[in-house]
Amino acid sequence: MSSKIFPDPKAALDGLLFDGMTVMSGGFGLSGNPESLIPQIRDSGVTGLTVVSNNAGAEGFGLWMLLQSRQITRMIASYVGDNKLFEEQFLSGELELELSPQGTLAERIRAGGAGIPGFYTRTGVGTTVAEGKPTEVFEGEEYVRETWLRADLAIIKAWRADPAGNLMFRKTARNFNPVMATAAKITVVEVEEIVPAGTFDPDCIHTPGIYVDRVVLSTINEKRIEKLTTRPKQATDGELQA
Repeated sequence: MSSKIFPDPKAALDGLLFDGMTVMSGGFGLSGNPESLIPQIRDSGVTGLTVVSNNAGAEGFGLWMLLQSRQITRMIASYVGDNKLFEEQFLSGELELELSPQGTLAERIRAGGAGIPGFYTRTGVGTTVAEGKPTEVFEGEEYVRETWLRADLAIIKAWRADPAGNLMFRKTARNFNPVMATAAKITVVEVEEIVPAGTFDPDCIHTPGIYVDRVVLSTINEKRIEKLTTRPKQATDGELQA
């Protein structure tokens, strides 16, 4: 069996990128973003991308790079947030946006990985989210039909991988990454650490290697904080007495 381990992010994406493709990109806010793979997609020059991601990064970080380079023409996301470039391109008509409720987005991706073309949910009934979509009544309640999401390529970030591509995620970086790994034709994973075969307890594997095609060691691990709130240090009783 050929090795799943690639020497660098550029090599890990070699031969996979083409104009008009659909890419799933993991992450939630700035946690668990494929920081090393996104710049390589930018540098490749591919255009007309449809990108499925919870959000589109923040200024100077993550998918924001692909918005800045005008390589994304369509986003399927659940959160626009404070990304001014995302907002500007959508409002100007430059970027097509399909806004999906967060839980629905996660389930659409999971359904894509599980081979389930459609499912029904109460979320979005009676709102613009349901416009143009079939509805059906179950036990007296109206539900809207949502369809699966699948992609040509998933780029995700994990904490650790072994040579077979088995993955472990760390805390909130787990977010959308595991489901996206199941819903694409090819899954490329960047990891903070590659460990020897046999390191993982099978019960501790979050994503089995069967879903992973290529693994590369991360070259960027910034782990930015999206919003940092602080307050002045409160004086202690001792300090007040002094």
